[in-house]
Amino acid sequence: MRRAMVALLGVALVLGGTLLVTPLAQAATARNGVCEDGEFCLYYNSNQQGSVSDFNGSVRDYGTGADCYHFLGDGAGRGQCVRNNAASVWNRRDAVVTEFAKGGWTGPIDSYTHGVKGNLSSTYNNNVGHMLGLVTNDWLETGLYHTDAGRITSYFDGYVNTSGRHEGIDFARGFGVPVYSLTQGFVIRKTEGSNGSGGLSQLAIYNRDHDFTIIYLHLNPSNGLAVGEFVSRGQQVGTEEYRGATATHTHVEYRPGRHESASDSTGDPVLDNPSPSLFWRNHGYNICCG
Repeated sequence: MRRAMVALLGVALVLGGTLLVTPLAQAATARNGVCEDGEFCLYYNSNQQGSVSDFNGSVRDYGTGADCYHFLGDGAGRGQCVRNNAASVWNRRDAVVTEFAKGGWTGPIDSYTHGVKGNLSSTYNNNVGHMLGLVTNDWLETGLYHTDAGRITSYFDGYVNTSGRHEGIDFARGFGVPVYSLTQGFVIRKTEGSNGSGGLSQLAIYNRDHDFTIIYLHLNPSNGLAVGEFVSRGQQVGTEEYRGATATHTHVEYRPGRHESASDSTGDPVLDNPSPSLFWRNHGYNICCG
């Protein structure tokens, strides 16, 4: 009986040990040249071919020379710098990831939602850094339009074949659609303008608590808005038009401090505003989609 009890106890310990050491699903290992679940991956060739460079964090600039991020996986391009050499991506993160054509999370963008494989845009075919979105965030255009039917047409400093430096983000959905405030604050300026080049409309909303201004251009501001009025996040502030522009869109500009006017983008070679990418992500919006 005693030997039987010992034997049963031994079996129980073995089974218990087996249960204790059963491996769980392994977390991704960044920078090992394998595109694993939970990572954002860049490939040297189109259609997810060639050497891969895998990431589990955001990168402002892939760098150049000896200190650059390299392609690590087997295949064409292995050992070369990632910057301006990637042709395709696979987003295995649980949220959108945005690829930027310029440093500091600026310039033309390509955005990739969860699980998407894609080639970098042939219009730019440049890649300098990327930002990982947060699962709890909305897309920027969802915040602006309360639907994901809109799109980003020109990101910050994202002009292509146009003179000047773009100081805001251009969105487009359609003439007359509602536009909603992305943040809260007080109206400090409202000009209505007219469609076409006849006059620029501006709506400046200043957040006193955090000392920043969000300026909306080209929209038809809501009649009920007046200077001094408090605007809530998500409140409708106008409808999309082309006041002071040649095409229907909404220009949204983040400016640190209190400002009643937007910065000049047309023909101006100097950026007055900092990159808004981290600001928007910290305020509940992922950069998506170009």
